[in-house]
Amino acid sequence: MPDTRTVRAFLEERHRKLAESFDAFSCKEIATLPAPETDEAARKQARQILGLAGKAGLFGHIVPTPDLRACALAREALAAASPLADAVFALQGLGAVPIALAGSEALKARWLPAVAKGEAMAAFAMTETEAGSDVAAMKTTARKDGDAYVLNGAKVFISNAGIADFYTVFASTDPNKGNKGISCFIVEAKTPGFKFVKAQVLSAPHPLGEIAFENCRVPTANRLGEEGGGFKVGMATLDRLRCTVGAAACGMAARALAEAKAHVLSRKQFGKPLAEFQLVQFRLAAMAMELTAARLLVYRAAWEADTGTQRVTVESAMAKAFATEAAQRIVDSALQLLGGKGALAEHPVERLYRAVRALRIYEGTTEIQHLVIAGQMLKEKA
Repeated sequence: MPDTRTVRAFLEERHRKLAESFDAFSCKEIATLPAPETDEAARKQARQILGLAGKAGLFGHIVPTPDLRACALAREALAAASPLADAVFALQGLGAVPIALAGSEALKARWLPAVAKGEAMAAFAMTETEAGSDVAAMKTTARKDGDAYVLNGAKVFISNAGIADFYTVFASTDPNKGNKGISCFIVEAKTPGFKFVKAQVLSAPHPLGEIAFENCRVPTANRLGEEGGGFKVGMATLDRLRCTVGAAACGMAARALAEAKAHVLSRKQFGKPLAEFQLVQFRLAAMAMELTAARLLVYRAAWEADTGTQRVTVESAMAKAFATEAAQRIVDSALQLLGGKGALAEHPVERLYRAVRALRIYEGTTEIQHLVIAGQMLKEKA
């Protein structure tokens, strides 16, 4: 279960109760699922997880108004049991929060209840071949045509591509204005002109792929916010949810640490348990300290957002950057302590080792988070 004691200063009593329920759900419904061996199996299981989590009410903590501390606790529990389940939860947030922030009442009524119940799967389509960290380089266009926009272009590295029911899509309505010329739209998967191009297979089970728009007509009513306001909507969404990526990292790290601890207590070498060797103890202590520090940064950011702070850009950037980098080191140390056993494909730590790497990239790389933090620092008066 997520360690609520460590971060109790940032939680309310209801959060501690939620942590228990999230852990129970993850252990009973998620951890018992077989690890998907193929991309096709991962796609099928993602839809299965969507239904299970929706029935359990997990997505109700995302929409209509995110409770970020609850979301963080949910992602910790889910990520420890299954990185794929964590991804399903994360994408419901990324795809739906823009609707909650800037959608019309009709769009909110159409999609948010379905997202909360796990009846509609969301996707967030911003990244392109030439537009990753540099969002202004976006080539997908949306041309106004009567009461609709005509979208043309392609997106890559899109989670839930091919299985989502709707996509929150960012496209340029005025290429000459850079970020200020980007608009945001809801595109249903069944819309003529929308195309799932192909799956992009990761080393860890995760539905990912390329999508395209070929004269895809999207009603003007499906635009989120004002024309040209899409970048602002996207960044506001990432600002709010980015700290929960750190929570997922903590969940993976905690599972790896638990597996390593159990191993060194039971495994004997040179006539005594590995846990009695000082070098092993030193490594365990370092892992525990980094995990605790990561959790404190994550829940501080979530608390700031939940209690009314308008901008949590720096807090979220710190939480995401530190927690994901720390988790990478913790999982790597766990595998080292487990030795050959930890490198076997069926071992939980080996699966975590493949899954944790992506967290340092998506929703803004570690390097970008450092630039965000430094940029805000330099704006402050000395």
